[in-house]
Amino acid sequence: MPTARTALDPARLTVAVERVFSLLRQGNPPNDISLTAASTLRRLEREGPRRLTELAAAEGVTQPAMTQLVQRLEREGLADRAADPGDGRVVLVRITRPGSQLLERRRSVRAGHLAALLVDLSEDEEALIAAALPALERLAK
Repeated sequence: MPTARTALDPARLTVAVERVFSLLRQGNPPNDISLTAASTLRRLEREGPRRLTELAAAEGVTQPAMTQLVQRLEREGLADRAADPGDGRVVLVRITRPGSQLLERRRSVRAGHLAALLVDLSEDEEALIAAALPALERLAK
């Protein structure tokens, strides 16, 4: 027997996700990196080494802006550049171990901040969010 599907309001979901994101940002560690730097490192962590042009396009910034960002990440030891093993003329940007460790620390701090917010939810509300996690993770791919 088919079940009635609850209507999902994309506008309401957008507002809720933006608000949760804002709350998570408030829990960032002191002296945190920029959102674009964090996004770039997450992409490198998830997708592996990438060309500067690919990173710029994926992050929605100009190539000169990405070049400056990567230089800053290199100075901070969070990323480095290496020749593409398949084409020595191509340079790839990759995340370093300290870059991965920084992302893990950010996640840990944010998770702690979110855990403090979750204590105000009822068990039923918490269960609903837990049930929605697989769908949210799928959306975020």
